[in-house]
Amino acid sequence: MFATAFPDDHFRILVSFDVNMQCESPVAPMTYPATVQFLYGLQLHGIKLGLETIRTLLARVGDPHRQYPVLHIGGTNGKGSTAAMTASILQASGHRVGLYTSPHLIDFRERIRVNGEMIPESRVIHGVELLRAASAPDLAPTFFEFTTALAFHHFAECQVDVVVLEVGLGGRFDATNVVEPLAAAITTIGLDHEAYLGSTTEAIAMEKAGIIKPGVPVVLGRIGEPASRVIEERASTVGAPVLRLDRDFRCEGSSPTDCGYTGFGLRLDHLSCPLQGRFQLDNVACSLALIELAHERGVTVTETSVRAGLQQVAWEGRLEIVGQEPTVMVDGAHNPAAATVLAEYLSEWKRVRPAARLCLIVGMMRDKHPREFLAPLLPLIDTLILTQADLPRAALGSELRLLLEHDAPFAQVATTPSDALAMAKHSAAASDVVCVTGSLMLVGEIKALLRGDSLSPVRG
Repeated sequence: MFATAFPDDHFRILVSFDVNMQCESPVAPMTYPATVQFLYGLQLHGIKLGLETIRTLLARVGDPHRQYPVLHIGGTNGKGSTAAMTASILQASGHRVGLYTSPHLIDFRERIRVNGEMIPESRVIHGVELLRAASAPDLAPTFFEFTTALAFHHFAECQVDVVVLEVGLGGRFDATNVVEPLAAAITTIGLDHEAYLGSTTEAIAMEKAGIIKPGVPVVLGRIGEPASRVIEERASTVGAPVLRLDRDFRCEGSSPTDCGYTGFGLRLDHLSCPLQGRFQLDNVACSLALIELAHERGVTVTETSVRAGLQQVAWEGRLEIVGQEPTVMVDGAHNPAAATVLAEYLSEWKRVRPAARLCLIVGMMRDKHPREFLAPLLPLIDTLILTQADLPRAALGSELRLLLEHDAPFAQVATTPSDALAMAKHSAAASDVVCVTGSLMLVGEIKALLRGDSLSPVRG
């Protein structure tokens, strides 16, 4: 098994700091609900892009992010699926794997996993207490900074062999960008989060390219011009080798359930991945390219583990079937590029089932573009229901209705996701499909409703 050697005193510093903070704490430990409520309160700080706070905070707890090798994955779409595949393959290889992703769908603890297991509630309490003490009195970390530090600390405590790290927002100033990874990947570039990243694909590409480090190889997915040129220029400037989809590696096949990978040192036929959608072929390719690079750098992976890891991968909220008769499908697409991919999948679905009617339940955040998002989907749908997730930044269904009055005058409005689901099921036949999309927050609420679970209040 691969393990990076670090000085023993590095780990002792972390443990010593941890113990001291627990001993000096003048108050009793918080309960888990109170801890999550504290994290929720940090969202009042908003989003502050920059690395000074997270670096200072991590230094105060012994720089846990330096205690294991990291694979760093960014991009507009596809980075979550790519991260899930990569972690699954590494785990199948016998490594102890930390996986950090965002946002979560139902439970806050989904963000931080070791070998697929969510961080225990007791570890959330312990880590938050440690980091609160380390932040006082002069640091005011945002929710994402605090959560990222919590993840790094948990992975160090669990003595993981390798971490798969998904970028939260952008890349250059994202809190995850304090790592020096073995390799990085940028899966796609598209318009999203323009208020923070810029209004052109070139500007967004520049922010995403910020995760490229000197001498560290970077895997590029399906990225068109001029965004790819921006990224390659950044890589050239810092001396980072670039491996591009369809030039240096590729994945071919009619679907992810039977595909073949050709890389720069590996060739595998008849691979099978359960994640739905032909677009997942690109994510399989990016994941396997990362795996090849990790293997070259000492994280041993076998062909058997690649096959097993892909077969076992699970990633909730992406073309996921969560109900039958009618089929209820959830997909976290929330930008025009992702909507185009979803439309391609639904078009094929309807081609195979010509009698099936399609009901779309849509909820979006206020900073998104509902007209552009729905443009590729409108020709496919028979019923459109607009609703909103239970978040202050969610656009109301009635607001979406006004924005779409010329594009979709037939749209209906439901006040809550529960009402939307009831409306859809009432009008749908057993052979029809109900697709919930537009926001991962909405997807999480629908999944919680169907499972009878309560939602964690922190979901941004």
